Amino acid sequence: MSLQGARQAWHRLDVTVRDLPLGILFLLASFLPGLRGHGTEVGDLPTRPFDALAAVALALECLPLAVRRRWPAVCLALVAGGFALDQLRGYHSSAGATLPLVLISAGSHLEHRRRTTAVLLSVAYVPLAVALSRLGSGRETPEEFVTFYLVLALAWGAGAWLRSTRVAEAERRERVAEQTRTAERARIARELHDVVTHHVTAMVVQAEAARYLTAAPERLEQSLTAVSDTGRRALTDLRHLLDLLNPGPDPGHGAGQGTEHGTGTGAAGAKEPRTPAVGRVLTLVEQTRRAGQPVDFTEEGTPPASTGSADLVAYRVVQEALTNALKYAHGSRTSVQVRHGEREITVEVSTDGTGSRTAAAIGSGRGLAGLRERVGVLGGDFSAGGAADGGFTVRARIPAGGTS
Repeated sequence: MSLQGARQAWHRLDVTVRDLPLGILFLLASFLPGLRGHGTEVGDLPTRPFDALAAVALALECLPLAVRRRWPAVCLALVAGGFALDQLRGYHSSAGATLPLVLISAGSHLEHRRRTTAVLLSVAYVPLAVALSRLGSGRETPEEFVTFYLVLALAWGAGAWLRSTRVAEAERRERVAEQTRTAERARIARELHDVVTHHVTAMVVQAEAARYLTAAPERLEQSLTAVSDTGRRALTDLRHLLDLLNPGPDPGHGAGQGTEHGTGTGAAGAKEPRTPAVGRVLTLVEQTRRAGQPVDFTEEGTPPASTGSADLVAYRVVQEALTNALKYAHGSRTSVQVRHGEREITVEVSTDGTGSRTAAAIGSGRGLAGLRERVGVLGGDFSAGGAADGGFTVRARIPAGGTS
């Protein structure tokens, strides 16, 4: 088994099993000739050889370490009792060193009645100090007992600091996780808005136009075909978004489930990338034209080798702008310009304001705000506003090579 595998197997063990070896180690060390009688000594009692009670004291001081994280209060009470017996009998074993260790552990892992536990330990220390002073030679001073108490208090304080640090780190991770979840929900909401608003708006406009084409069967068939194709594209884009939420296999995803922007069917459509590229902006333009919107499209330059998320953001800018043109300036001549620079993509979509001002749908207002946020995350510039002739222009400068 490799070292990594052994480490993973060790961490899979119960915490009691993992803590037990430390207690056994202290217990065995207490019987070493070089350490016997040279452990912690409070007061001035003469060192006594080990007897039957010594085994009890050592067991109380060492074996409860196995539950120091699972039951810290129980462990602390048992070890403190064993330590008191050790000192009162004068064994002065090296197992006495477990008391500061258990205090650190209890201060770190005890969740309830922390102050009560600290007060009880402090109160219990007083009769122990009095008994050790009376049983001793009388040469010890109160300062010795106070100093040892301060050492124990420092150990408890160290454990409390570890606990507060651990709690603060857990809260920080929870905040980060919540912020991540919120950002992901907002991102998915933007994607749903972009996909649903654009496709549904196009379908509404195409369906409205079909109402007036009953006398022209060929044009009516073309209009209804456009509605059907737009619906299929909407389903495909929505399926891609659902795949982000549930990346498992989709049994309904396959042949006969529709095309992606009219460029393939079945398995061919499934092989297309989920993230739309700027090169597919032309598909948006053609779809908008079929909905009755005159659109001029110009694309200049060569896309950079690495665009990061810039191509997706540029695609969404064009998508949202064309959607708004269909909704609020239906029939207005629309211009789409995409320019590829060495380090950025520039997008400009404008309408001349000559079409109908009747919206095909009511906007929620989050589209342009979402675009401004998308572009801003990549360090770009975004503007949208009306012109003197009644038109509307959307501009975006998107640095290439970043991620969102």
